[in-house]
Amino acid sequence: MNKVELVGRLTAKPELRYTSSNMAYARFSVAITRAFANAQGERGTDFINVVVWGKQAENVANYLDKGRLVGVEGSIQTGSYTDKDGNKRTSFDVRADRVEFLSSRGQGAESNDSSNEMFNAPSNDIDLEGDPYAEYGDSVSIDDNFLD
Repeated sequence: MNKVELVGRLTAKPELRYTSSNMAYARFSVAITRAFANAQGERGTDFINVVVWGKQAENVANYLDKGRLVGVEGSIQTGSYTDKDGNKRTSFDVRADRVEFLSSRGQGAESNDSSNEMFNAPSNDIDLEGDPYAEYGDSVSIDDNFLD
């Protein structure tokens, strides 16, 4: 079984391109804070590359921007290539079957609106110190039951 489910924030505006047969595809990266902390109490962040195809790719490119919260369902896709120094490399991407926009327009990087309201999360008891998403506005708290 090869299934991936992600919830995170876009690190940049998605890039829309077309194949030679005019099929749309978009690439973007999602930042996700790890659930566990290291010995110093710091949480790392993973940056996951995603590719989406067809009309969904056009929608992603037209309506999403840096900082927007998204949910992605898909599978891991591997590829290989030779870098500029002649070394063989392997790439890993999530091939999205579904991308959900979890924050509305204006709740991305350029907004001061509270994303917490969307999830009914209290904003006064969340520690923003060390939060990699702090520059995007208020932090987001997602109840584990939300993803079921």
